[in-house]
Amino acid sequence: MYDYAVIGAGIAGASVAFELAQVGTVALIEAESRAGYHSTGRSAALYTPNYGNAVVRAINAGSGPFLLNPPSGFADHPLLTPRGLLTIAGPGQEARLDAIVESAAGEAPVHHLSAKKALALVPLLRPEVVAAAAYEPGVMDIDVDALHQAYLRGFKALDGHLLCNARVRRIARGAGQWGIEVAGSTIQAAIVINAAGAWADQIGAMAGAQPLGLVPKRRSAIVADAPVVIDINSLPAVDMAGSEAYFKPEAGRIMASFGDETPTEPQDAQPEELDIALAADWLQRHTIIDLRRIAHSWAGLRTFVSDDAPVVGFDDALDDFFWLAAQGGYGIMMGPALAQASRSLIQHNRLPDDFERRGVSQGGISPARLSDVRPRSVIEPSSD
Repeated sequence: MYDYAVIGAGIAGASVAFELAQVGTVALIEAESRAGYHSTGRSAALYTPNYGNAVVRAINAGSGPFLLNPPSGFADHPLLTPRGLLTIAGPGQEARLDAIVESAAGEAPVHHLSAKKALALVPLLRPEVVAAAAYEPGVMDIDVDALHQAYLRGFKALDGHLLCNARVRRIARGAGQWGIEVAGSTIQAAIVINAAGAWADQIGAMAGAQPLGLVPKRRSAIVADAPVVIDINSLPAVDMAGSEAYFKPEAGRIMASFGDETPTEPQDAQPEELDIALAADWLQRHTIIDLRRIAHSWAGLRTFVSDDAPVVGFDDALDDFFWLAAQGGYGIMMGPALAQASRSLIQHNRLPDDFERRGVSQGGISPARLSDVRPRSVIEPSSD
């Protein structure tokens, strides 16, 4: 019997399990053989406070203090390292940069940059594709694996119980508590936290909740060698105004994505040939990289609801069933802030003060806000 059962051990589940283990007993349940097998383990994340809609930006900014100054002993090296982000605009697209600069937060400014300076900053770029640029110096690389493993270590040090190879088969409520059947045994808990990523609607349906209308979207990436005459390690990430395509240095090579967002069913996502070809073509058209070989490729799922904001809060119809879902493409950045918010909502039924100060309301991320657009569940809850 646990106080809390967290389903899903990616960054969302690991971070909230760490927070809750400080105030109660926690079981962290993972279907795969290791935590973070799906999206968390396939993310080369950037900390970009100016990315996403207003709610997403405010939450991302709320993670900054934790990522920059984690608790003593949490990690043995910095979780963030400077990277920077250069956004380029092609001929005739220069006006798109104005909105990027003007909408930037005061604590994370973005500056206009001439084409000449942009090309000097990133000599990999082809001159003909750069008419103007904008630069955000505050963007940083997140050491995703270090962050995730630090949460898991901290969770275990607080006597948290991690169960892998524990695919949920059934969820039932009785006598004021939840029973979660996994691999022939049943875990009992007072409160269930659904942090199952792309599978969160399936987990919710098992418990008898209406689905949120989650849409998993596949995004693919390739890794290629860069010209040896250019030191790529100090280069910023580069994206294109009006496009989701980008590239960035990654472990001595260049990682690139065309920014595909293909709706799909929850699954072990694999890159498709067309998406790989699109990423390779975009990279070759925008850089001087002679792409003769793709060293590696992969795909992951980014999961959204209709308004692209995360869903964090107790279900409006099920007692003690808590949603932590729909982090979109921002889950690593959001992890620390949403874990702290979840703990506060579960313990005190309110968000931390800094959420309200940044303009994020409880209603703005609650599952109740989706009541008018949530589809009806096709899976009937257990009668037990």
